[in-house]
Amino acid sequence: MTDTVSFGYEDVAPAEKTARVGEVFKSVASRYDLMNDAMSGGLHRVWKDVFVRRVKPRGGEHILDMAGGTGDIAFRMAPSGASITVADINPAMLEVGMGRAAKRGIDGLVWTEANAETLQFPYRFFDAYTIAFGIRNVTDIPAALREAHRVLKRGGRFYCLEFSTTLWPGFAEVYDAYSHHLVPKLGKALAGDADSYKYLVESIRRFPDMARFEAMIAEAGFVRTSVEPMLGGLVAIHSGWKI
Repeated sequence: MTDTVSFGYEDVAPAEKTARVGEVFKSVASRYDLMNDAMSGGLHRVWKDVFVRRVKPRGGEHILDMAGGTGDIAFRMAPSGASITVADINPAMLEVGMGRAAKRGIDGLVWTEANAETLQFPYRFFDAYTIAFGIRNVTDIPAALREAHRVLKRGGRFYCLEFSTTLWPGFAEVYDAYSHHLVPKLGKALAGDADSYKYLVESIRRFPDMARFEAMIAEAGFVRTSVEPMLGGLVAIHSGWKI
């Protein structure tokens, strides 16, 4: 890993990014749906539904949902009968998720605090690894991808849902103006927190484009990598297989 990493538009020491990202998500944990609505215009629910359909969770499988603390992806996969471990580096996010699960009567999920870069799980343990809107906040993304590969069984599948860069002419400029100018204001008005929303917008701009991120997944050891863009690449589902 380099001496500095991006925290929004700033370049900071890796340890500083980890700490500051932790504070961002501690701040927004109780307003997670509000945050995602502001970032996506409410479309995150549709994208997550599509994402889980691509994962195709099945009964008897062991699935790791990384950076899934509030449970959005795990709740959608739970009816499949798969054994799902929800992991997140942020205890505040996990607390929100466990509370939501209790209110919805969703039992059987395993909740655990974990760092995507240094997972505590054994080699070749999971059938699938999912991460939705979390990879861009990881300090050392290549390390997290290598860990995802390590904990997957042979034949295991990797799925990542993340904001990217739309290639539609005109729409890119409209979304850029919306996200940079309106999202922080919405964060201030609705959640009293403009700075966290400002970081989240900037983190999208600093995240690798679809082709580069797909290459990073391949560099971690995955094969048959693919990318499914939505809204021209504003959001993309990346996937790969371990053989």
